[in-house]
Amino acid sequence: MSDGSPPARAQAGGPRTAGRSAVVVGGGLAGITAALALADAGVRVTLLEGRPRLGGLAFSFRRGELTVDNGQHVYLRCCTAYRWFLDRIEGAALAPLQDRLDVPVVDVARPAGRRLGRLRRDPLPVPLHLGRSLATYPHLSLAERASVGRAALALKKLDLTDPALDTQDFGSWLAAHGQSPRAVEALWDLVGVATLNAVAGDASLGLAAMVFKTGLLSDPGAADIGWAHVPLGELHDRLARKALDSAGVRTEVRTRVTSVSYNENGAWSVQVPGETLSADAVVLAVPQRETHELLPPGALDAPGRLLEIDTAPILNIHVVYDRRVLARPFFSALGTPVQWVFDRTHASGLRAGQYLALSQSAARDEIDTPVADLRERYLPELERLIPATRAAEVQDFFVTRERTATFAPTPGVGRLRPGARTKARGLYLAGAWTATGWPATMEGAVRSGVSAADAALSALGRPRPRHLFEFEEAA
Repeated sequence: MSDGSPPARAQAGGPRTAGRSAVVVGGGLAGITAALALADAGVRVTLLEGRPRLGGLAFSFRRGELTVDNGQHVYLRCCTAYRWFLDRIEGAALAPLQDRLDVPVVDVARPAGRRLGRLRRDPLPVPLHLGRSLATYPHLSLAERASVGRAALALKKLDLTDPALDTQDFGSWLAAHGQSPRAVEALWDLVGVATLNAVAGDASLGLAAMVFKTGLLSDPGAADIGWAHVPLGELHDRLARKALDSAGVRTEVRTRVTSVSYNENGAWSVQVPGETLSADAVVLAVPQRETHELLPPGALDAPGRLLEIDTAPILNIHVVYDRRVLARPFFSALGTPVQWVFDRTHASGLRAGQYLALSQSAARDEIDTPVADLRERYLPELERLIPATRAAEVQDFFVTRERTATFAPTPGVGRLRPGARTKARGLYLAGAWTATGWPATMEGAVRSGVSAADAALSALGRPRPRHLFEFEEAA
């Protein structure tokens, strides 16, 4: 009789080749990706999600006549896995990329008043593609611009495979390489806070170096920005579910898994209310704390490390005006609490006026602030940034809060992030918090699903379908 503990791979005597069934626990991007990849390889897949919809933390909901994204999500041209995902669910046309990186940056802190700068690239090889933009960037002095260039070259030389990078914080590295507080605010944190969900001083040098080397210093077009021009639920729920259905995946929402164990018949048992599912492979694609609760004994050498992976919040502020106040699709801001502002009017279905969404990362100090206080703070800031709002009427103001939006990219987090494989034959892990080499992004989530599916297919003796994994996987 089995005691519910999984067998170690070293005792397994080789992979199971007859098994062709899998259960994926979690219907976020990681779980959807794993389920699609397994199903496309001929595996019989059941996907279980506790929420009433798919998409994880990148989802939409209704508020009156509006369709609201819980938060603004973007991706970059270098996010090849997420781009593969969009292609797989036939959603790429609904989340297009910029033709060329162009980020308006509005500074309202200077004595001269509101000033607009831009971060954009030219059709030149790296690092010349950003040379003209940096040379004319008005939010830094001439000396600061030169210093930024030198720091970028030093960053480009870092070896991302060096584990010592994970033990250092990015802020200290920047200071040691001559970056002024202004340079950190106006450039490094402008990008880093949005991608890492942490300011430079709180971020692992390893993760920060990965972001900047991959996004800005690898290929001229790597940092071109893409975002959904439809509600996220259209992509990550409706189109994803359609793709899953077409692939033959059984998808169950509002279905919470209560336990995962290895049974006496040599298969995995996944318990949900009223049913026990049997499978040859299980992918746990849920957050780290939930994974810790579901892990059977012996699956990881140090399962407690999962609980040491901290989380970081993101605050999203939504404002609906009675008229159009912003001409550009988005901008970032300096000299104000406001970080990034996006126009969500068309995507939300708003017929009159304009709907702006503010994405506030690294928001630990404000995540529990009452809505009235946030309104009092942010509406005047929007008037400073967008003069047309001063004559406009606010028709709606509301807030969405993701208290555990991402894992915290703190120094040392790299040693805590487990890979896709566990010590239990047939049990795999997925999620942006696993060891993808990326921070907690949609790209990282999809890559984790690919890694888990790849490991499972190998153990099940199933070949990779040729159309899968058509991107460079993270080491």
